Amino acid sequence: MSPRGAAALAVLMAAAMAAAGPALGLRLRGRHRAPRGGTGALTAAAAGGEACGGLRGVPAALGNNTHQCIFDDLSSSVSLSWVGDSTGVILSFGQSKLYRSEDYGKTFLDISSLINNTFIRTEFGVAIGPGNSGKVILTGDVSGGSRWGRIFRSMDFARNFIQTDLPFQPLVQLSYSPRDSDCLLALSTENGLWVSRDFGHKWVLIHRAVCLAKWGSDGTIFFTTFLNNSCKADLGFLELKKTSDFGSSFKLIGTKIYSFGLGGRFLFASVMTEKGTTRRIHVSLDQGENWNMAQLPSVGHEQFYSILAANEDLVFMHVDEPGDTGFGTIYTSDDRGIVYSKSLERHLYTTTGGETDFTNVTSLRGIFITSVLSEDNSIQSVITFDRGGQWVPLRKPKNTTCDSTARSKDECSLHIHASYSISQKLNVPMAPLSEPNAVGIVIAHGSVGGAISVMPPDVYISDDGGYTWARMLEGPHHYSILDSGGLIVAVKHSSQPINAIEFSTDEGQCWYRYLFSKEPIFFTGLASEPGARSMTVSVWGFRGSFFRKWVSYTIDFSELLSRTCEDKDYTIWLAHSSDPGDPSDGCILGYKEQYRRLRKSSVCRNGRDYVVTKQPSVCPCTLQDFLCDFGYYRPENQSVCVEQPELKGHDLEFCLYGRWELLRTSGYRKIPGDQCSGGESPAREETDLKKKCTSNLLSPSALAAPRSPAAAVLAVGTALLLTAAIAGLLVKKYVCGGRFLVQRYSVLQQHAEANDAETIDALGPPAPAKPGYHDDSDEDLLE
Repeated sequence: MSPRGAAALAVLMAAAMAAAGPALGLRLRGRHRAPRGGTGALTAAAAGGEACGGLRGVPAALGNNTHQCIFDDLSSSVSLSWVGDSTGVILSFGQSKLYRSEDYGKTFLDISSLINNTFIRTEFGVAIGPGNSGKVILTGDVSGGSRWGRIFRSMDFARNFIQTDLPFQPLVQLSYSPRDSDCLLALSTENGLWVSRDFGHKWVLIHRAVCLAKWGSDGTIFFTTFLNNSCKADLGFLELKKTSDFGSSFKLIGTKIYSFGLGGRFLFASVMTEKGTTRRIHVSLDQGENWNMAQLPSVGHEQFYSILAANEDLVFMHVDEPGDTGFGTIYTSDDRGIVYSKSLERHLYTTTGGETDFTNVTSLRGIFITSVLSEDNSIQSVITFDRGGQWVPLRKPKNTTCDSTARSKDECSLHIHASYSISQKLNVPMAPLSEPNAVGIVIAHGSVGGAISVMPPDVYISDDGGYTWARMLEGPHHYSILDSGGLIVAVKHSSQPINAIEFSTDEGQCWYRYLFSKEPIFFTGLASEPGARSMTVSVWGFRGSFFRKWVSYTIDFSELLSRTCEDKDYTIWLAHSSDPGDPSDGCILGYKEQYRRLRKSSVCRNGRDYVVTKQPSVCPCTLQDFLCDFGYYRPENQSVCVEQPELKGHDLEFCLYGRWELLRTSGYRKIPGDQCSGGESPAREETDLKKKCTSNLLSPSALAAPRSPAAAVLAVGTALLLTAAIAGLLVKKYVCGGRFLVQRYSVLQQHAEANDAETIDALGPPAPAKPGYHDDSDEDLLE
């Protein structure tokens, strides 16, 4: 599902279930009560603990706009899906009940009868159409081990549904074409590839023995097939095909495929070499018509590639290190996706399900945060502001002290908890959060010291994209950004019942605590419409330890922030600014950007129609506009590119388009997408050596050669436990001492349903998606 149009939120029982006793099955029978206001109690405090000025009329404004809804159900979880953008339509379902709201969750109507009270599959039960198409597909959980599936289709924002029996049982979620939401593809449990061109009314089997299928951006379908036994048995000997006419014709574009993936304008394939023991990444810019071998290290059976991020001109590629290290190296590509340079060494990326802390800060361009595994096996956070050109530690927040993981009381940095911490069951309820329309805002759990701590973290906020940070809330919280950053809400993460929500109208400086109910609930989730434009938020939970009742409280802040922001409420803000006296201040990726941004002191609302406005200006080139070239890298905390030790004294040659190229470089190449002009221009020249070479293993002659019938062998290592070491008397460092060597299953196959990331390296039955999970490693990225 798209992040804005259809993001589904699973409101799970989590710690609240453990506190409330054994789980029960749940049926969502929606008994809706008239809206009931909160208690009206309100307290206010600044993030630093001192008192702050209060908003006027808060108890009345929120009390009259707090809406309670009770569900007499016994399901262990409830899932929410938003249908379209700014429509107010939400679907809520447990096991056998389906509810619909068209007022952002203030009231729900039981519409279970529209689907004949059919159970909806929990793992991929809801597929929302792109944009505001109004299309919804529910996949039923057919009992009795039936070979056939059943779906319910709606074209009017879930007001009505049409039951359709499928001639197959879906293996993964049905996938919408990016060009035409009437066109769908599905993979069956018997490895059949099915397509529909009339929104699921009729289905046609277009190919058998299919392992993975994905839509291309223009409606082309790419898929891998096995030749002999199964996807797993033929791993490394799969065929990659495509069809542009819904199966009327096919073209073979790759053999000896381990996995494949899509990212930006790039098509990637992980291909077995002639020896059959290693793999190489191949890249195509024309949908598989021509391929080039990426200038990346080859990997063996127990290693993997992973595309961490990709757009139209740059790829972040993780390459796993040999052995059971739990880390690898991040490489960044040129605009062809072929030539790569080292960006970050010792990047933490285990294979215990594909956990990596790599995070794109969407509220400001060029910024990424991730974790590295230090020499002492502790985990530390680093950030880049120039798309991987240089990585640095996160600055220590003001008015904080270093914990005992630091060597000095005064010198340390902020370390961010992300997907890896969540996977290791630390007390971290949410991953870092940023929104494109909430300029500069980043919210994350973290600790201040020498490394990530296993102690309960606090919540920190940055208002400038990660350059500076401040402690926002003490202890773990759930949080959400509303009104394009004009409003932030949070609920304390606790195993005890709660009845309070906190909110801030000044980017986390001053916090108000509002009691939304006299009777506390076991909290399970904070839900707001994707896109961060809404003024409403829902607090979900349940009451009772044996006979549970699901309950939601939807709070509408529109009356509290009733005034629409005017010109006087905004100010001009220069992004990436650190030294106002420097003429190059704010220059990142070749240009500056000035944003029109809401003043922290303004108490008003941006509104749904708010559009981020910015004014760019080009900068002269400096070395900061260049990545380290092929064969060079930047040591940690250094800005100068140095030659890789293993390449010293060797000519820098690489194979490009079937010919050897000699690279003469001073160690720098311009960052793809950088717009600087004039200034410094380090020498760089690629010379054709007029010698043929093998630039890919997917040439027309290779595709025409007989395919090997031999089955690929998967090396499955032994499971190694991660360890944690104690540092100091009070605080423990978060230490990684290995990783689980599990058999790797492709995340691409898991997400043939259109997620943003891609994985490249394994096959197997699909699994449910996880927050922050990247479907882009060649164990996982390409398949």
